[in-house]
Amino acid sequence: MVINLDPHFAPIDEPDILFDSFTFNGGEPHIRIQAFDTSKAVKITHRINSFNDMGRLCVAVDALRRMGVKTIDLFIPYFPGARQDRVMLPGESLTVKVIADIINALKLNSVSNFDPHSDVTPAVLDNCRVFSNHSFITEILSQLPEKPLLVSPDAGASKKIFSLASHLKLTDVLECGKKRDVSTGALSGFKVPEADLGGKPCLIVDDICDGGGTLGLGKELKKRNAGKLYLAISHGIFSNGLDELSKVFERIFTTDSIRNLEDSRLTQINLSQLI
Repeated sequence: MVINLDPHFAPIDEPDILFDSFTFNGGEPHIRIQAFDTSKAVKITHRINSFNDMGRLCVAVDALRRMGVKTIDLFIPYFPGARQDRVMLPGESLTVKVIADIINALKLNSVSNFDPHSDVTPAVLDNCRVFSNHSFITEILSQLPEKPLLVSPDAGASKKIFSLASHLKLTDVLECGKKRDVSTGALSGFKVPEADLGGKPCLIVDDICDGGGTLGLGKELKKRNAGKLYLAISHGIFSNGLDELSKVFERIFTTDSIRNLEDSRLTQINLSQLI
């Protein structure tokens, strides 16, 4: 049985556990779960985009425990704080560990993520299970009119893209790079190892996109005579919208891991099709 804490996100095809949830005027999340057969294992799905979402998860687990549920599995596709997986400067927090410690304290049977940002997340998270992006990219390739060159945006993504290429039996991979000011987070340049891409179509594959860095890389690829550009993002934040990205990329693909997006310039593939 499954309890989908986000009413707009139901990636697992199992009977729903009904509940009411609300937030008190003081800001505290609360939940009231309706009666069900508590001898069965329960799966929780949730999209955690704020500490209030984290609070809703915690009170849901507590309520289930108080009802007598013994086995609880969790699926959170996007792991909050995943990009804050290194302390770059004194005074910063290791946010991914902070979030993991909260979830570890819930003593869950398993915690599943989709395409985590780095190996740090599964390393700090107890009983972690990882869904790779392989099925996501396979679905995207089936929708494209031509076989593209796979592009890794930076060194951090290279390990995953080479694993992906091996899985797909593809030999053509372009490993790019970027420079970042660690004190501000600003990107100052992009490295594309090929001087002339000869009009080849390119598919940039990345786990997270908010806009800026990916846009800059797309423009740099165009300078190197890339053909049509496609973008595959496991977790699309897109806080600045798609206006600028859509000027550079022929098609943009993402999943519903963050939120539901309705935009004709975007193809959103539901995780229910991929896991």
